[in-house]
Order: sequence, then C-alpha cells, then structure tokens
Amino acid sequence: MKQPTLSQRLERVAAHVPAGARLADIGSDHAQLPVALVARGQVLAAIAGDAAAMPCQAARQCVAEHELQAQIEVRLANGLAAIAPEDDITAISLCGMGGETIRDILAAGRQRLTGRERLIMQPNGGEQPLRQWLMDNGYRIVEEEVLREHRYDYEIIVAEASGPVSYSPRELYFGPLQLQARTPAFITKWQRVLRQRQQTLHNFAHARQAVAEAKREEISREARWISELLA
Repeated sequence: MKQPTLSQRLERVAAHVPAGARLADIGSDHAQLPVALVARGQVLAAIAGDAAAMPCQAARQCVAEHELQAQIEVRLANGLAAIAPEDDITAISLCGMGGETIRDILAAGRQRLTGRERLIMQPNGGEQPLRQWLMDNGYRIVEEEVLREHRYDYEIIVAEASGPVSYSPRELYFGPLQLQARTPAFITKWQRVLRQRQQTLHNFAHARQAVAEAKREEISREARWISELLA
C-alpha cells in the first residue's frame, strides 16, 4: 500500500512526535498526521479527534484506506474531550488553528492533561497568547521552529510540563528558543512582519477615523521590538 505523504508543515510537526508515542491529534481533519505516523511505525496508536462530523467521516475513510482501524480510532468530540484516561496518551498534536483556539482547547480540557504528554502545536497566528498560557500553566517550551510553505510563515511550538517557568514579554512574543537560535527562516519572517507593522502605522497616520491609542501603542511597540531584533 502506498505510504501516506504529508505537507512540509505536517512533516515538521511529525518530527517532534516521540518514537513509540501514543498520539492524540486534536482537530485532526482527514487524520493525515496520525495515519502517516502509524503507517511509518513512529507511533504505537493514535486518536484522531475532531468536533465536526464531516472531517470525522473523511478521517475514518482515510484510516480504512490504509487498513489502520486497529491502531487509529476516530472520535467526534470537542477538543480534549476526545481523550480518555485509558488511552494512555503521551503526545498531543494541535495543528492548523489559531493560537487562541489552541489555548482555549487546552484550558477547557486542562483536567484531561496528566502532565506526561508532550504538546506539539502549530498555531496559525496567536503564538503570544498560546505561550502565555503555557507559561501560566507550568509548561516549558522545549522546541520551536519557523517554516514557510505556500507563502505563509508557520511556527511550531513544543512544550512539556515542567513546573514553574518564566518568560519575558519579548520571549512570549518571539519565542524564547527562537530568540536564541535566530535561524534564517525566523529572521526572514520578522522582516516581513516589520514591513506589515510599518505599513499599519502609516495607515493609522492617514486614517480618516481616529485609531484607539492602545492599538496604536501596541503596534508601535511591536515595530520597535522587531526593529531592535533585526538591528
């Protein structure tokens, strides 16, 4: 049977899933990630959870096509409600949704987290509030990366429960490990963001209607931080 293929983005997510893990892929859509990882023998078993019926139907079809029903269970459920204690989950992936949505899923299902799971997250924006939740709930960021695919910049954030952890406002904004590594992809992303912030400030200056001072200050602060980062 043909091996399932993943996009570059999901391949990078897959690289952070520990070998031998029991995976819960939340917001799994077509279950591409768990199917690929189980087919490769990277994970022992997986739950593919989604809150909508049609993605679950597509996920079941994908699992059946690859004859992996014995190792992958598709569940229609909101967020971490897809996980039960007897699943013995050791890794949770949450990909392709806003950082605030991932944060809200984790917060709503906090009682279902044992602290043994590795969280592998690929937010579409909203990284700062997600990192804030991780810090506030005793999760240390252990790996981070930036990649670009189809003209979009994506971030991957990997966290593990560690007890109290403290990040500065700039570390929450840029990512503590990415600030240290400063990879070419990271620098290029923030060069693009700086141009966007500068254009926004230009638009504010020429707007016909007054812009809230708090919003103007927020964008100005971000532009200053990015400029200092790139200096």
